[in-house]
Amino acid sequence: MTKAKTQFVCQECGAVYPKWQGQCNNCNAWNSIVEEVIEVKRAATRKVSPKLPGLLSSVSDEGVNRLETGYIELDRVLGGGIVQGSVILIGGAPGVGKSTLSLQISMNLSKNGYKILYLSGEESERQIKLRSGRLGQVEGELYLETETNIYQILHSAEELKPDFIIIDSIQTAQHPDIGAIPGSISQVRATAQELVDFAKKNGISIFLIGHITKSGVIAGPKVLEHMVDAVVYFEGDTDYQYRILRAIKNRYGSTNEIGIFEMTSGGLREVDNPSELFLSKGDDGVSGSVVVAAMEGTRPFLIEIQALVSPTVYGLPQRVATGLNVKRVALLCALLEKKVGIPLGKQDVFLNIVGGIKIEEPAIDLGIILAIVSSFRDIPMKSRLAVAGEVGLNGEIRAVTQLPVRVKEADRLGFDLFLLPEHNRKDLPGNTKLKLLFANNLFSAFKQSLFKNPK
Repeated sequence: MTKAKTQFVCQECGAVYPKWQGQCNNCNAWNSIVEEVIEVKRAATRKVSPKLPGLLSSVSDEGVNRLETGYIELDRVLGGGIVQGSVILIGGAPGVGKSTLSLQISMNLSKNGYKILYLSGEESERQIKLRSGRLGQVEGELYLETETNIYQILHSAEELKPDFIIIDSIQTAQHPDIGAIPGSISQVRATAQELVDFAKKNGISIFLIGHITKSGVIAGPKVLEHMVDAVVYFEGDTDYQYRILRAIKNRYGSTNEIGIFEMTSGGLREVDNPSELFLSKGDDGVSGSVVVAAMEGTRPFLIEIQALVSPTVYGLPQRVATGLNVKRVALLCALLEKKVGIPLGKQDVFLNIVGGIKIEEPAIDLGIILAIVSSFRDIPMKSRLAVAGEVGLNGEIRAVTQLPVRVKEADRLGFDLFLLPEHNRKDLPGNTKLKLLFANNLFSAFKQSLFKNPK
């Protein structure tokens, strides 16, 4: 018998090595390299199709339908719904709500007359039935099967011919022709490729649920991300009841949109007013707190940035940020010390975004700086004040995009003041009740009497 060929594959990033080693050179993970059997195939006879390439202009775009999931938040993230024949991968930490969301989607689609096939390799049929009873009444054609063999999964799909398939999870699916264990890179690649080919050939949409690794990425990311049409992360902390759905790849829509859900006893519920969600319910008059008008895609919402500045007890001051880019925070601290003269070299700076959301938009720079200054001076900001602006390395405040919708959101929530970049003066809406303040640099911003009883 021919000896089976093997290769050593990192289970964290998918890097391949000719022999075993303790640490992966690509992702620096320890003890993640596993030996896997390579399937040996005979050279196939070359077959040439008589079909020739056609003009792109002659290709018809009719018949491309989107399935509305029944959740506006999810449809927004996916670009308007699920494209027929697309493969969507959703990843998240254990317990964040991936299976709950997928079952709720299945129940909504079945109520709307679609045929759904739910395949689970992690839970029994009784467990799924108990969870569905908590989420609501099952109506329509929602088929359930607990199976991990990819050939049996494809056979069931061919017999039922559903409109939508959910695989929970892709790490439990097993390809009989691959000698590696389920969940390994080889198994994930082989089973995902079979499902992608089936979806494209039959025009059936498939939802793949994927677990994340210790580093916070989907297992086998380089394999799966290139194979599927959309990759969606379900973010959330177990200490919060809110979940954020964020697309990092989408062939049929934007990757800038987010969806916000709340985990309740009856499943996931959409959050209609995210601005109130991310604003603190505490009393006004607290130093180090600033409200910023942020954007995620086309959605505006107000977030509260909290800062705490205190003398350091170490030789090197700390820069700690939750929900913000730590390197950006360190840059803005250096800017305050160099250009404004605020001595932060012996101060620890801690920053946090209320609600557990992560924001990397440059327009929150001005809010970060004002929160740090407010905490350092121990002087609260004025009540009902919102800000927006990107800060350059010379202290200039640069223009931000989509300013009218930011101002409209602050006006809707009853804010009184809004600090904006001077360069956005021409973009202002004419029917706002807000008192608008303008600044072209940090010095002019500090002269706007933004603080209560400034010292």
